[in-house]
Amino acid sequence: MQKTRSSLTIQFGMGFLLATGVGFLPAQAEEPGRVSVPSAPVNRVLSLEDTVRAARRNDPWLVGNQYQQDSLLSLSTAASTLPDPKMSVGIANLAADSFEFDQEPMTQFKVGISQMFPRGDTLSIRQKQLQLSSSQYPYQREDRRAKVTVAASQLWLNAYKAQESIALIESDRELFEQLVDVAQASYSSALGRTRQQDIIRAQLELTTLDDRLTVLNQQLETNLQKLSEWLSDYFLGEYSETTGVDYLLQSAHLSLERNLPNIPMLNRALYLSTEASSPQALYEQMALHPSVIAVERKIEASAAGIELAQQKYKPEWGINASYGYRDDDPMSNRRADLFSLGVTFDLPLFTNNRQDKEYQSAVSQSAAIRTEKWQLLRNLVASFEAARVQLRRLNERRALYKDQLLPQTHDQAEASLTAYTNDDGDFSEVVRARIAELNASIVALDIDVERQKTIVQMNYFLMTSASEITASSSIPGVK
Repeated sequence: MQKTRSSLTIQFGMGFLLATGVGFLPAQAEEPGRVSVPSAPVNRVLSLEDTVRAARRNDPWLVGNQYQQDSLLSLSTAASTLPDPKMSVGIANLAADSFEFDQEPMTQFKVGISQMFPRGDTLSIRQKQLQLSSSQYPYQREDRRAKVTVAASQLWLNAYKAQESIALIESDRELFEQLVDVAQASYSSALGRTRQQDIIRAQLELTTLDDRLTVLNQQLETNLQKLSEWLSDYFLGEYSETTGVDYLLQSAHLSLERNLPNIPMLNRALYLSTEASSPQALYEQMALHPSVIAVERKIEASAAGIELAQQKYKPEWGINASYGYRDDDPMSNRRADLFSLGVTFDLPLFTNNRQDKEYQSAVSQSAAIRTEKWQLLRNLVASFEAARVQLRRLNERRALYKDQLLPQTHDQAEASLTAYTNDDGDFSEVVRARIAELNASIVALDIDVERQKTIVQMNYFLMTSASEITASSSIPGVK
């Protein structure tokens, strides 16, 4: 029995190293009731860089936004062009009694042309307004790339957390199997102090680990399936001519990279400050955010709308010219042809219910859009401060686990095992200590992953380009 427990001590030590490492154990033979990592064929190891690159490349929203910008640019060219002239052709003053063309001297075949000129600088202002509206779309796309980067990174990190938690539990599960074997051997030989409840306790912990593995496999598979929105080629040919074959991946044939990315912080001093940041400092930083610049372009376009409404107070002009052909009279005397030239314009005299209201509407619309900017900035600042507080607490927990909890739980597990090996400890205490050590390792992993997720989110608030969010991964900017 002493020999068996000494062997178990060595295996427990090896188990701890495996449980806190980064690599999966070699695949073991399936056993009844045992839950393991899905054994689907793996064609590619998916890194965070792959995920972000594919997500930004395959996003249909970006394609649609580019089409919208192209549409406005085309409209801006059309808006600067004068309306088409109008032609008129007709017979005027034809005698109703005989319908003879030469009977009356005023009968004429008339051809006319007219051209209208919009009010004031309406054409140039309308063109400027559309160009300003179109200028917001590149910033909208950059903001969208940033949001896609954050969303895809969060899914990847969630899947990574599940994958590595599975690895930790799988490595410890073998040790619990050995505990069951040792307890059963000790109980069967009636040596030592092993009781039947110790065997039941060990078997219960095995069953509990199986349940945790099932839950974690569910989380892993769910997050990989969610990633298929960004990684798959579903309907790609319907909206894009770019196949992007190198970046189209199927979640059923993926495994995640084993190393947790170390994403750097943008403006590290601002991240780690223990005091609330100056609103002015945050405003200066976030005023460069693509989403804010997009709203500013929208405000500029609305200001052009005010100018456009002011043009309604000016008259709309038009010129017209016509040529009238007259036939000779019945005596064959020649009649002179007629030429007419005229100018038309309207008189914006009654402006109370039309021009004034249209101008007030444009002013109110511009004011409403300005409130969008300040609402957006308030949201960015508040979200940044919330994420900064979360990161600071995660850093504190990370240091606590690294410096104290992980070494202490390990020492407790070793001490309990040593006491049990020397017939001076309780078997259930060995199990509890080992479970505590496993839980601490999983929580430490969870903290590390949550830190990276929080850094990704905070980098979104401070970035000016989407490629800065996960800059450590050397992801090239995808346009």
